[in-house]
Amino acid sequence: MTSTPAFDPDGPEPTRQGPVRQGPTGPGSTRQGKVMRVSVLTIAVALLAATLAPGTASSAPAPAAWPTTAVTALPASSPAEPPTLTWDDCPEAVAAPGLECATIDVPLDYAEPDGRTIEVAVSRLASTDPQERRGVLLTNTGGPGGEGLSYPAGLRDVLKLPQALLDQYDVIGMDPRGVGHSTPVTCGLSPLDQPTNIPMYARGAADVRAEAKRVAAVAEKCGTSATADVLPHITTANTARDMDRIRVALGESTISYFGISYGTYLGSVYTSLFPEHSDRFLLDSATGPGGWDASFSRLFGQGVEDRFPDFARFAAARPEYGLGETPRQVRAKYFELAARLDKTPSPDGYTGAAFRFATFAALYYDSSLPGLAETWRALDQGEPVPVPGSVTAPAPAEQAAPGEPAAPSSEAAGIPADNYVASQLHVICNDSDWPEQLWRYQVNVAVDRVRYPMFGAAGANVTPCAYWPSEPVEPQVEITDEGPSNVLILQNLRDQATPLAGAQDLRDAFGDRARMVTADQGGHLSYLRLGNDCADDIATEFLLTGVLPADDVACGAP
Repeated sequence: MTSTPAFDPDGPEPTRQGPVRQGPTGPGSTRQGKVMRVSVLTIAVALLAATLAPGTASSAPAPAAWPTTAVTALPASSPAEPPTLTWDDCPEAVAAPGLECATIDVPLDYAEPDGRTIEVAVSRLASTDPQERRGVLLTNTGGPGGEGLSYPAGLRDVLKLPQALLDQYDVIGMDPRGVGHSTPVTCGLSPLDQPTNIPMYARGAADVRAEAKRVAAVAEKCGTSATADVLPHITTANTARDMDRIRVALGESTISYFGISYGTYLGSVYTSLFPEHSDRFLLDSATGPGGWDASFSRLFGQGVEDRFPDFARFAAARPEYGLGETPRQVRAKYFELAARLDKTPSPDGYTGAAFRFATFAALYYDSSLPGLAETWRALDQGEPVPVPGSVTAPAPAEQAAPGEPAAPSSEAAGIPADNYVASQLHVICNDSDWPEQLWRYQVNVAVDRVRYPMFGAAGANVTPCAYWPSEPVEPQVEITDEGPSNVLILQNLRDQATPLAGAQDLRDAFGDRARMVTADQGGHLSYLRLGNDCADDIATEFLLTGVLPADDVACGAP
């Protein structure tokens, strides 16, 4: 029987700090987030984790009668003078053949549409065949916080987006508000302040209390940073409104969309706020209907339990690693190594928490499994652990080959060094309302350590969102079945970053608006990445024709 650690309701409680405008509170307010601390040696591993994912029906534009979420009471769409885009060369760090860039001014606060504006950077890969062109395909690279200007070129050159789609669409990328070449935000954080976006594994109430002190300092820095005045308005709902401004500037009545990881939530919010302007929406590796909130963070525990058997089979089939002859023995080795490192860290700095995180991060892609097995072998034998590359800030992995993170463009563009993690915290902590009582995290950690013993006590741990200096400025957008049937969800069965359970919840929320295609494969992200012709062909056909499958589809292994 597992013992339950004592809770500490008298530990340090979250308090809101910083000169930031407070938003409304109450039952309608909700917010999201996830964070973590690890040894310096494991920061490089976090590169892998940066991406954080039906009856026959036409995706023709919905009639104006489609109801929209109450949040659209804020001015959300076309201004009196339609915005324009003037295309020019892209910034050097993201330039690619055929890719052109522009900026658009958008309201900082859509409740004050004629007030202060900020810039959003946009890119375009124009249709290769004007005769076949039917519209635009907006894209998002996940994160949140992922730069997206170069993504259209990455879809063409790396993921080999089918030529028929390149003919049919202008592919549109963007750095969302607060990110990269758009008006960027900062928290003034060093890499050690907030090295990754996954919470730290907590062994008990004392670990939660210690982590609370660290993440409270992170939140305070965000609330007193050079860009603190824009902090409350970096949200998914506002990014969706920015997307609609881009639609107007492009002269389009509707947009199609392809978003991955967190980008599935952005797409869900857009098509809920603007169903009449939504054409074909492809969502790959879904967070769920609440985006990255406290419930989603706790799903990491279940996600690791779903995904780990793939690694266990890989390691068991390779006796040279010495990790066990069966998957059961490999799983036992996980707990053995974690307990050993909890008691005595390795000479090169691996604690039990760092070991658990390194395992989580390497499960993103099958291509990382050999390196993970070698890390385990080295730790088991008391040898130095290979360091996978240099220590850099996380960057969206979607623009590179699967498992090979792309180099961030921030340093070359004069963007704040902490922009990725800062913008991510802004979105996650502003979108929904996180628990503010420390004892709740201590309880959740104890519960999830039992439910999901491999990683549950990480996903349930406290994050900077508990101490965030601003309340949500509006209620969270509700994802419902009101709107056209024009959403296709792709989901790997065994994804530790955006687990199947979240995708199923999103599918249920959309109702008959959506169909879901599951693929019998592991890791994060699906479309055009894992060679699953069944899933890829259904997704491509949907973007080409707008026709959804008659029912949800279960694709086999590639």
